[in-house]
Amino acid sequence: MGSFQSKSKSDPASTTKMSNKKDFLRVDGEKIVLDGDEIILKGAAIGGWMNMENFITGYTGHEHQVRAALKEVLGEEKYEFFFDKFLEYFFGEEDAKFFASLGLNCLRVPVNYHHFEDDMNPRVFKKEGLKHLDRVVDICAKYGIYTIIDLHAAPGGQNFDWHSDNATHKASFYDHKDFQDRTIILWEHLARHYKDNTWVAGYNPLNEPTDEKHVRLVAFYDKIEKAIRKIDPDHILFLDGNTFAADFSAFGKPLPNSVYTCHDYSNYGFPSAPEMYTGTKEQVQLHKDNFKRKTAYMRKHKGPVWVGEWGPVYQNAHDGIPNWEKVNDSRFDVLNLQLGIYDKARASWSIWLYKDIGFQGMVYTGEETPYVKLLGDFIQKQKRLAANKWGADDSHVKDLFAPIVEWLSSNAPTFKNRYPAKGGVNDSWNTAGHLARLVRNILLSEEMVKEYAEYFRGKNMQELDDLAKSFHFDNCTQRTRLNKILKEDSKRGEKGISSSANEKV
Repeated sequence: MGSFQSKSKSDPASTTKMSNKKDFLRVDGEKIVLDGDEIILKGAAIGGWMNMENFITGYTGHEHQVRAALKEVLGEEKYEFFFDKFLEYFFGEEDAKFFASLGLNCLRVPVNYHHFEDDMNPRVFKKEGLKHLDRVVDICAKYGIYTIIDLHAAPGGQNFDWHSDNATHKASFYDHKDFQDRTIILWEHLARHYKDNTWVAGYNPLNEPTDEKHVRLVAFYDKIEKAIRKIDPDHILFLDGNTFAADFSAFGKPLPNSVYTCHDYSNYGFPSAPEMYTGTKEQVQLHKDNFKRKTAYMRKHKGPVWVGEWGPVYQNAHDGIPNWEKVNDSRFDVLNLQLGIYDKARASWSIWLYKDIGFQGMVYTGEETPYVKLLGDFIQKQKRLAANKWGADDSHVKDLFAPIVEWLSSNAPTFKNRYPAKGGVNDSWNTAGHLARLVRNILLSEEMVKEYAEYFRGKNMQELDDLAKSFHFDNCTQRTRLNKILKEDSKRGEKGISSSANEKV
């Protein structure tokens, strides 16, 4: 049986020139430790920043599509200006200070490979690629916040969804060696840059991989672990399970100094919930069983648990749901249930997400900001059409698609077994889900990108700066109840009330 134990402190290969080994977080059996003392990482992801996602900032389609459309509308100079200011304002010192005030100690930082290289100029790294990533890593360090660098979008698409900036329904990453080689070279580049930075908790080489054959992902992890360790022997690797970080069935013994990570979204936290969560014995047990299934590999090998993503979405008065406040109460109850499960397992976690336009974030752009006022009608339209997948309420279009779902199911009944097979708390991969992705989330959504870009036509530099500044912390609204819950949970470790990781959940 494999062991999660880190390399011995006396191992000369595990030292660095500039940093003392004891200053790095490391895996020690079931724990993440700092010089022998257990550290439980609790925080959030800064999704929508160096890896943009449609529902987070209100566009449709995929990041490379919206960037291309905005470049065409704005021209090169204004395009570069707007996105540089957007990256600057989205996370600054005020954000880090607020984050730390909640007792949170870790920020997961999703990045898109396009920041570092271009597809038409591969393996040539951009000089400006690390500018904003360095800035945020340094700001977080100032406030005692660790960062985990997460490759959310790899060349070719390590999964087949919008969040890997993949505009197809195929994960080509596993079919082309060149995509994998480029990803390894990129991580070697990042490892050289951050190998001595002890405030970087570690590297998350691939977010939510979806390898239909399963074994190709495991082989890639073996390769990238060796490549990174040759350059950087000290940082932890955070390795997502297959099938959106939920399936470890093909994994063998664990790699050294690695944390195997699951994502644990509950369908009861979304509009697609089978029923309102009311805390019944059956509902509670379903969540416990789901977490137990996703963490079976970690418990078998006696390793630490990191829930890399989880968390509900929230409704607001503009959504047209009469009982929207009651719905949110239910989703906060789900949130509290999951926090209790994680605490009992002494699991580290990263909630999704820190900042957006009011759907899921701990803070979000205010209604009176230039960005939300400009795009308000478009944002509501894409919600009505369920153009984006995440947290979509398809009630307005469900009847329209129902006959096609029935037609597909009757003529190709194997849809029920199409990868990824459905099941568990997050049951969204069915015939209707596959149809929605191809027709609404790809075809319709990419066409609507043009409409989104037109809102920016004719904007001058000051107007573009104002739009980008809508995401500055001072212009954001806090989701007070969520943040209060997270702050209270951050104190649990201090009180020493957590249970053993081996205790049944």
